Amino acid sequence: MMRPDAAPPRIFDAPARRRARARAAHVFAREAYLCARAAEDILDRLAAVNRRFETVAIIGDGGLISDQALFARGTTRVLRGDVSRELLSAGGAKPATAFAEDALPLADGAYDAMFSVLTLHAVDDLPGALAQIRRALKPDGLFIGALFSGETLGRERKALLAAEAEATGGASPRIFPFADVRDLGGLLQRAGFALPVADADRVEVEYSSAARLIEDLRACGETNVLAKRDRRPPSRALAGAMVGALQQCVEAGPVLFEIATLTGWAPHESQQKPLAPGSARASLSEAVLKGTEG
Repeated sequence: MMRPDAAPPRIFDAPARRRARARAAHVFAREAYLCARAAEDILDRLAAVNRRFETVAIIGDGGLISDQALFARGTTRVLRGDVSRELLSAGGAKPATAFAEDALPLADGAYDAMFSVLTLHAVDDLPGALAQIRRALKPDGLFIGALFSGETLGRERKALLAAEAEATGGASPRIFPFADVRDLGGLLQRAGFALPVADADRVEVEYSSAARLIEDLRACGETNVLAKRDRRPPSRALAGAMVGALQQCVEAGPVLFEIATLTGWAPHESQQKPLAPGSARASLSEAVLKGTEG
């Protein structure tokens, strides 16, 4: 068992991830459909909250959450961050800083709200990242984060593994597995958030070709950044086999992306508290019986 103070296992190649986000910078804002959808969903959820958030930190949106949308809600200061300086610059983010999500250079209790747009699924220490976000919030501060989860690209992952195994007799990881939304809810609690909620939106996207799917993933900076990936360029035969496998997938039906949205609040004494076990004044079984008799 890993000690509580031990470093998390290295799953992702951080420099490769920075390069992937940097390559996406010139097309991100206009072509990153999935990221734009996640950002819009965060704004929709924010609209349902009757609160002013003067200081806001945003991770990974590339300018998709506009300053105007935040300023209309009373925001006076916005900080944007991403692992890629190029992506931040392309989005016109000012002020902005480059940082990893599990090493946030943010002071404790500094922000009224923090948002994360499709970045947290590719960090080695997700529990640590969530704990840092919670500490960076002021008491009663709000966090909303969107990340790929669960069944995202499940059919495509299996197809790539099968195609590579057939072509080479072995397989290298190409698409990493994503956390289950139920586990993500537990991580919010573990990080110390109050009123934690985790839900998932199943987004089905139809693609005309495997090439178009690959373009969409690259526009979001989503390429293979696993630390244990095969670093060698695939042979022409292997590349053809994998593209063919993806082509069969897109022809078989829409590609599934599961986007989990996490919502939590930094604890504050004014927040609702759950009832203590056994404190209920009415019996659920009695209520059901009365309803049946009526």
